[in-house]
Formats: sequence, structure tokens, C-alpha cells
Amino acid sequence: MDTIASLFSFITTPVSWVIVQFHSVYGSLFGPDTGWAWGLSIVSLVILIRICLIPLFVKQIKATRAMQTLQPEMKKIQERYKNDKQRQSEEMMKLYKETGTNPLSSCLPILAQSPFFFALYHVLNSIASNDTIGVINERLLESAQKAHIFGAPLAAKFTDSPEKVEALNSSLTDVRVVTAIMIVLMSLSQFYTQRQLMTKNVDTTVKTPFMQQQKMLMYVFPVIFAVFGINFPVGVLVYWLTTNVWTMGQQMYVIHNNPTPGSKAQAAYLERLSKHIAKHGKTRNRRERAIVKAIVAKGRDRNEYERKFINGLNKAGLAAQTDGVVIKSENGADAQAEDGTTTTAAAPKRQQPKRQPKSKRHHSGAAKPAGEPTSLTKADDPDAKPSGNEGNAKPAGNGSTRSRAQSGQRKGPQRPKSPSKK
Repeated sequence: MDTIASLFSFITTPVSWVIVQFHSVYGSLFGPDTGWAWGLSIVSLVILIRICLIPLFVKQIKATRAMQTLQPEMKKIQERYKNDKQRQSEEMMKLYKETGTNPLSSCLPILAQSPFFFALYHVLNSIASNDTIGVINERLLESAQKAHIFGAPLAAKFTDSPEKVEALNSSLTDVRVVTAIMIVLMSLSQFYTQRQLMTKNVDTTVKTPFMQQQKMLMYVFPVIFAVFGINFPVGVLVYWLTTNVWTMGQQMYVIHNNPTPGSKAQAAYLERLSKHIAKHGKTRNRRERAIVKAIVAKGRDRNEYERKFINGLNKAGLAAQTDGVVIKSENGADAQAEDGTTTTAAAPKRQQPKRQPKSKRHHSGAAKPAGEPTSLTKADDPDAKPSGNEGNAKPAGNGSTRSRAQSGQRKGPQRPKSPSKK
């Protein structure tokens, strides 16, 4: 423990000072020796640290997006060198170097929290050992030892002996029940946080080292918390449980409002955005205009969900402009095409009449009046000579038509035969 104290002495004093300042505020409300005063001081320490780490969290999001855009290139490298793992790793590292990405960037917030975690662990362990540390003097040390969270002392651990727990004015059963519940909640919150990232905000169709890393973190971290949690004091468990809850809420906000392109979260977000724009006919704020502008600028490189979003606006009579503004258009005019160009609605095609079936055509021809000449009668032949029996001529019927058709004579007006040269 002396080694840990020497390594983290530069951060132990600031951490203890922050806890004492928050304790003075909450102690005036709940009492200086209560678990609420000391527990809320630790929770406030977590919130302060996480607010300071927001720039690192933003950097983590950008690194994750950069890895997402590299996945098609990673897939090509995997397919090209699928039988040579060493060459595949070399090409992957070369790709990371050329694009300036780092697959370990997602671990930045956790690595940045580590000094604060070990400093808090050392402060609470010193309280359990009845040793002053940092700005915590003997009076504050005695107050912290009296503080209980649901019957468990702030400095008690799951593995403590009954004698040590009794010295802290508590029972071994209370300590183990409280620590076990907090360890389970801590592990479940960590698993759920990583799982919603994998299922909603990451494209799992491409297997890359980045995806394998995220999948490993989803299962490894909860196990680490469960194994090492039995050696953490109750105050440290409060710290990590608060950190996990903060991370889960922060990630849910990002997934809901700024999802990764190509993920299921983006499909849900663009569907909500499309409904709102179709209802009001415009975008709400600068962030939505920036999203629409980015989608329009992609042109043919849009993914499935982005194409569906643009087509939905076109069907609603709206057009997304290159500056992110959405305007109304008549009959879908000036709508954005798939390649990002502007198109004009085409005129409706003329509908051709349907052709009647043969049976109907035959039936309609047979239903003509008997006095009306057909195409095979002599009346239709312009070269036919009138005969004296024209008044007594019978109307041509179906029988004469069929007989002439069977004799090989062509239907319709016949061309007169030329006289023989003989």
C-alpha cells in the first residue's frame, strides 16, 4: 500500500480535498457523520471528474466514427490476406497510421479515470485503517468511520473479517449484502452500456480488430468488476457504480441524438427526423441542418438509411438543399436525386389503351348489322363492276367470308389483275 501511496500521492491530496469540500456542503444538510453526506460527496466527485472528461469522451466518439469509416477498407484487407495473418496485421497498422486513427482510443476515458480511482481507493483504505491522509484530519477520519450506507460502513469490504467489521460498528451480513448488490449492479450496468453500443451504434456486419476489441470489452469488463469488486471498499463501489450509470446515460444520449452512420440507431434517428420535417416542413436547429447537409453532400455514397431519408422527403413534397435547409417543392420538383443532383418531376406518361382479346374482337365483328358491308363484300372493291342483280344481292355473311378466306384470297380490297401480254 505504501507503493500505491507513493505512486498516487500527487492526486491523493486533491481528491481528498474535493471530498472534504462536498462533505462540508452535504454535512450541513444531512449531518456530518451520516452516510448520505459522505456518499453524496463521492457521487459529486464522480460527476465533477466526468464533466472534466467530456473532451476525452468527444475524442472517443470521433475515434469510433473514424474506425467505422475504415471498416470497408479493413474488410478488403481481410479478404486479400485472409491466409496470411501477419501480413493482414501489418496492412491494418499501416492503414491506422495513414488515416491517423487508433483502435485503443475508446479506452481513453477509462484510462484517464484510473488515477482518480486509485487515489480514492487509497483514501478510503486509509480511513478503514484509521490513518489520516491528505486533508482528512483526525476529526474527519472519525466522522467518515461512523458513516454507513444502508448499514455498511463506508470503508468496509466484502472480504473483511467479522472483527474488523465490528470495529466499524456494523455486522458482517449487512456489509456482504450491500457490497454484493452493488457489485452486481456495477457489473450489469457495465455490460448493458457496452451491449447497447454493439447492438445499436456499431455496424456488426464487418468483422475487424476494432469490433473484436469492443466485443471483448463487453464481456471482460463485467467479469473484472465482479472479481475485483469484492476487494473494493463500499465507497469505491459507490464511485464505480455512479461512473457506470453516468457512462450509460451519456452513451444513450449520444446514440439517440448523434448515432454512428450506417447503424440501427441512425435508422431510428433519421426516421424520427423525417417525420418531424414532413410535419413542420423545415429543420429545427443547426445540428439537424448539419446532418441534412452531410447527407446531401454524400450523393451516391449514401447508405441505405440515408437514401430512405431523402426519398421520404421527396415523397412528402420536400427538397433537401446543399446547405441543409429543407424547402417545399411542387410535385416533388427540385428534389435531390441519388447522386446529389437536382431533378425535376417528369410529366406523367400517356396511358395506352388495352388491346381486346381475340374472342371479344370476333364477337364484336359478328354483331354488326346485316345491311353493313364487310371488308370482303363487292361493295368494298373499288374496281368491282355493278351487276344487274345488285338490288337482289344478298348481304355477305359469315359463310362467304369463311369460303373466301379458305380459298386463299387476300382479305380487303383486291388489286385488279393486269391484262395478259399475250
